[in-house]
Amino acid sequence: MRHRTHAKSFLERGGLGLLAPIALAILAFDVLPAGRLLLTALAPGGVFDPEKALAALASRSAIRATWATLETAFFSTLLALPLGTLMALVLGVTDIRGRRIASFLFVLSLMISPQVIALAFLHLAGPASPILNTLGLAPEAGSANPMMGRLGIILVLGLHHAPLVYVIMSAGLKRIPLAVVEAARMDGSPPLKVVTDHLLPLLRPHLMSAGLLAFVAGIGNFGIPALLGAPVNYLTLPVLIYRRLSSFGTGILGDVAALGLLVAVIAIVCVAASQILTRRGDVLLEEDAPLQPFWMLNRASAVVETFVIAVIAVTLVLPMLSLLTAALVPSYGMPLTLSTITLDNFIEVLVRQEVTVRAFLNSLLYAGGAACLLACFAIPMAYGLVRLMGPMRIVATALLEISYVLPGIVLAIACILLFLKPLPLVGMSLYGTPWIIVFAYLARFLAVVLKPVLAGMTQVDLAQEEAAALDGARLMRRLVDVIVPTLLPAAVAGGLMAFLLAFSELTVSALLWSAGTETIGVVLYNLEEAGLASQASAVAIVIVAVVTLAMLALNALGRYLPAGTLPWHIEVEGAASSARQPDRMPARSGTIGRVDPRPALSA
Repeated sequence: MRHRTHAKSFLERGGLGLLAPIALAILAFDVLPAGRLLLTALAPGGVFDPEKALAALASRSAIRATWATLETAFFSTLLALPLGTLMALVLGVTDIRGRRIASFLFVLSLMISPQVIALAFLHLAGPASPILNTLGLAPEAGSANPMMGRLGIILVLGLHHAPLVYVIMSAGLKRIPLAVVEAARMDGSPPLKVVTDHLLPLLRPHLMSAGLLAFVAGIGNFGIPALLGAPVNYLTLPVLIYRRLSSFGTGILGDVAALGLLVAVIAIVCVAASQILTRRGDVLLEEDAPLQPFWMLNRASAVVETFVIAVIAVTLVLPMLSLLTAALVPSYGMPLTLSTITLDNFIEVLVRQEVTVRAFLNSLLYAGGAACLLACFAIPMAYGLVRLMGPMRIVATALLEISYVLPGIVLAIACILLFLKPLPLVGMSLYGTPWIIVFAYLARFLAVVLKPVLAGMTQVDLAQEEAAALDGARLMRRLVDVIVPTLLPAAVAGGLMAFLLAFSELTVSALLWSAGTETIGVVLYNLEEAGLASQASAVAIVIVAVVTLAMLALNALGRYLPAGTLPWHIEVEGAASSARQPDRMPARSGTIGRVDPRPALSA
């Protein structure tokens, strides 16, 4: 009791000023954009008139786009759910070799931006496919590309979001105590029966949560439907919003705000339901070891390893080979031979083309600058949330995640509405400047950076600060000497994750860029639209290289981060020995941190 009173008086000595940045972030990044979107959709011209919004939603094009959005999201989820779940079970409960590498490569396919994945699959099939022409397997000239249209979108969305399901299901497996498996094995249950009768029932809430989040990711995805559906006039809601704003400009903001509000409502409802299901399905590991691989494959290892290799080949290797082949030929459609191989496309986009070079520099500057700012502010914000807000921390954290939950196209509309007119007092407009893109990145990826820092902050022992306070250290000194060194790896990791997601994104910047502020995602999309497929493939290969390097840097930081920070990270130490000796009681461990799977929703 005396310790609790001491802690209270210690925290009351200062630090309330740290609540101001939290309140400002909630107001600027969440409340104002969401409020402006609602106001424009329901009260265009400042007069409450929901009939205009209903009329926009009831138009024939909007109804068709809504149906296309729901259709592709639903059926792609039916593909992603079993594939991601099988991968989670195989890598989580069996003694398969190379589990850590397989997990990294599988999640890498998710971290690559959707438009890059769409471009890769587009070039993988069809009569002009360089890789099929090289192998002599290309269909007849003039035949349709099977990736174009509804079925292609469903296939690519499903494969792209399967790693998202894998991340959520892997997190669920880590929440199950090893004692569950040990008890089942003691009763004589074989490994398959342990999975079907014991693990899967416990994972049911996570399975439903994974399905909802994959559905939301499909609803808000812009890059894949834009490249695979728009050329054949199969439009989803994000693509319809982009087309209307591109064609009619800001004069149609009321209609697109109504469409954006519809997308936002679907996303928020599904994400909220997903979070509720995940919390209900969590099994807290207070006094037991987490689940470790227990299924010895023996002779079946070759079959299971072939399955894993095949999944990674389809989701990552083949698409990347398709891009590389297209980038190395002088003209799209030519076969790759010793006489046709060339690096001219890379030289063109990296050296000669001013717009592409500028776009690379812009993306590095905008994404890197936003990531650095967020990493700097994440530590004091995490301190304020954990140490000073008490029960209100849950509400504040939920509010800070609004812009992250919203699909990117909706956030872009909100930013346009917020900054189209000059700002009060300063009389300056951010619309058409790089600052609106940076603002959107700050709003969108704040939750990504804050998540690992919050997880680390909850593990900082209060006694360290108390000791420093007793020595006369004020708040700033305690932050610099105690908090910052502890949380710095988590802040760096969060910043790298934000950079990884922002560098090549298209959904936000597609509506916010102007001449001179192009991002690399926008340039890639424009190159493909202009028919310069080989140059677009070269840009895509460079993007994949940057994303891979960022993930490798994050992976190197893994040992210094709170559990669950890296969605692809697998602990393998001691797993094999435990799997071989299921009757041996493992050492007790603490609670495993929750994995945050939602970086995938940035699409």
